[in-house]
Amino acid sequence: MIARLLVVVFLLAGLPAAFAQQIGGAQFPIKGEHGTAVANHALSAEQMAQVERLPGLVNATVADGDVTIYQFYDLNCPYCRRAAADIGKLIAADPAVRLVFVPYPVLSVQSIEASRVELAVRELAPERFFEFHRKVYAGRGVIDGARAAGVTDAIGLDRNKIIEIANKPGITDIMRTHARVGGELKLVATPAYVIHGVAIVGHPGLESLRKVVASVRSCKKVVC
Repeated sequence: MIARLLVVVFLLAGLPAAFAQQIGGAQFPIKGEHGTAVANHALSAEQMAQVERLPGLVNATVADGDVTIYQFYDLNCPYCRRAAADIGKLIAADPAVRLVFVPYPVLSVQSIEASRVELAVRELAPERFFEFHRKVYAGRGVIDGARAAGVTDAIGLDRNKIIEIANKPGITDIMRTHARVGGELKLVATPAYVIHGVAIVGHPGLESLRKVVASVRSCKKVVC
């Protein structure tokens, strides 16, 4: 049984980009799929360094991509599920994008349980993490520790080792650090992205992300 985290840190709620603008403002003119402003704000160099130093990062693609996308997500955020499909299409069509996952379990105890398992996958078999990520989102309903562990069974990982790692104090420390840094960066909705020194709060949609990536390549800004 996956141990529950006693100090629950879930303070945030998943919101679509159309609602995220109401809570964060839009420093740069990034538009969502319906033309609505997407909440975003610039990060300082020190804040970017905090993101880059996070202990539970997962490189899902090439380590030397020319544009890096950090995605903060909660496994039980419905918008994160949709974002996972869009991100999959983005990196499939653009192999030069570097995608870095940031597990960010902030919505429920079930999310915390599931994140323990995914962080254990990261430690035991990092090369299988993206496969796990896609399969855990393939089903419906709440993703808790038991369901996440079932996915590790399905991809052939050792359940006993996964549970042993999942219950280590270090896994709790990783989740606490991610929650603390996410709060400091004002990532008040999931999913959230950090791209080229800018935090984008909420999922802007596939085409918007493509435009941001293209702008970074063209002019070294999220919007040229």
